[in-house]
Amino acid sequence: MKKTLFVLFLFIGIATQAQDNKTKEKPQIVEAACGECQFGMKGNGCDLAVRINGESYFVDGTKIDQHGDAHTKDGFCNAISKASVTGKIQNNRFKATSFTLIKEK
Repeated sequence: MKKTLFVLFLFIGIATQAQDNKTKEKPQIVEAACGECQFGMKGNGCDLAVRINGESYFVDGTKIDQHGDAHTKDGFCNAISKASVTGKIQNNRFKATSFTLIKEK
C-alpha cells in the first residue's frame, strides 16, 4: 500500500512539473520600434511593434509611451531598439505577456 501511494504521488509530481514547463514562456530578444516610423507598417499613428524573424507585428499588452518618449533621439520613432519579450503571435499581432527594453551599454 505504501509503495502504491508513493508511486501515485511521484506520478502526480512529475505530471505537475511537466505541465508547469509547458506553460512557462521563454523570453526572446526582438527588435522593437514604432511600426509606422521604423518598420514601414500601415497604421493610424505611432504604435509599438516588434520584428521577429524578419516579420513585423503590432504589440498588444503594452503601449509605445510606456517605455519613454517615442520622439526623442533614441525613442522608438527614431531608432530601433532591442527588447526581451514573452508572448505569442495571434491574429497577426504580438500579444505580449512581458516586454523589457534592453538598454544599450
